[in-house]
Formats: sequence, structure tokens, C-alpha cells
Amino acid sequence: MSVPNPKLAIARYRVHASGYDASAQRTLGLRRRTLAKLALQPGETVLDVACGTGLSFPLLQEGVGATGRIVGVELSPDMLALAKERCEREGWRNVDLRESAMETAEIPGPVDAVLFNFTHDVLRSPSALARIFAAARPGARVVVAGMKLAPWWLAPLNLVVLVQARPYMTTFEGLGRPWSLLEPYLERFALESVLLGTGYIGWGALKTARSTEGEQSDQTPPTQRSWSTESATGAETEKVDSLISPYRASHRV
Repeated sequence: MSVPNPKLAIARYRVHASGYDASAQRTLGLRRRTLAKLALQPGETVLDVACGTGLSFPLLQEGVGATGRIVGVELSPDMLALAKERCEREGWRNVDLRESAMETAEIPGPVDAVLFNFTHDVLRSPSALARIFAAARPGARVVVAGMKLAPWWLAPLNLVVLVQARPYMTTFEGLGRPWSLLEPYLERFALESVLLGTGYIGWGALKTARSTEGEQSDQTPPTQRSWSTESATGAETEKVDSLISPYRASHRV
């Protein structure tokens, strides 16, 4: 489980789509805190990365208003079908939904804000991040939230993290610092640990041309830093399947 697997993701979300909204209720408070960091304004365009069933749409609508636009991209056809139903039910006509992997998505830009809410597979895909930020304006606000491994002194919690995360991600690579490939794109990046160290919220702004001019020319570009980052964590998580196998019988994964 070292790289994201789109086919496996589609298969897993086919099983979990119908119960996703109910399972996500436990992190609804965290979702509200995360979206508040976007500081959306009426008339803006926000990209909801891996938008799922559209559970964030009501809060995004409050921010951008009827004159703004929400772009939702989702890999899973089962999840996207529920997002479409939500939009039809609410009468939202300012939501642009696209079924696609983020690596190949046609994103109408430029977008003013980008939301990554529990999107670990996307965060560990350099080509997906490059695609996303190519559609964002310089200075676009970016917020990210998700699960992560707990610090060493809370290591027993990590088994719980892995069991809960497995249905919703296809790689545990980088789970110690899931934002590590995202951070080089951003300036003023701040991070808050939540859920007893098993979760995080991060926020910043997409670097402008001026802010990147002073960087060393021999630096490795963000899209090429990927798999060497957190190599120790990646090696450790190769053992995850064997660790959590006794728990699979009670978890539909």
C-alpha cells in the first residue's frame, strides 16, 4: 500500500457510499472548523477536492453565496451520484460536478480557494497536486484536514487510526505527515493538531510568482519530492495489513 490505487478506491467507496454521510457525523465539528479557515466570500469559486457525497456543500454555499461557484471533483461514481442528488434536492445551480481522478481532472479555473477534507490519497499524489494548483490563482487560500498517525507517546492509538482509515484511503504512505507534498506549494502554512494527535487542520495560501523567485534554482520541485519524503513512515506502513487483519471481520473494507 505504498501508492494510491484508484481502482481499489472506487471499489471501496462502492461499498461505503450509502453509509458515508452517517459515518462522517463524528467529524462534522472538525469539518466546520476546517471550512471556516477558508474564509470564503460571496462570488468566489472554491474547489472541493474529492468532494464525495457533497457533505461540505452546505457550508461552502454559505460562504460563496448564490453568486459564487463550487467545483466538486470526485473519483467514485457512487459518491458523485449522491452529490448530484444533494444538489438537485437543494436546488443548487452553482455547483459544477466532475467525475474524474484528480490527476486528469479538467478543473475550470482560476479558483479562489481549495478544500482538501480527508483526501489522503490525493495528498500523496504529486501529479494530482500539480493539476489542482495549475487551476488555482496565485494567493488562493488552501485548507487541508484529515487523519494522521499519532505521536510516539500515543502510539497505541495508531491501530485505531489505521482501522478507521483503511476503508477511505488506499495508501498509508506519508500518514505521519500527510501534508508534506502540499506544503511546498504554500506560504504562511500553519498547522493544528486535533483529535488527540490523530488528526490535523492545515491552512495557507498558494505561493505567488514573487514569493517563488527567491527560491534556489537547484531545489527539487514540489512535484518531484514525493516518495522519498517520510520514507521511514512509508516502510513502517507496509506492515499495516498484517497488523489490522484481525479487525477486518468487524469492518467492511
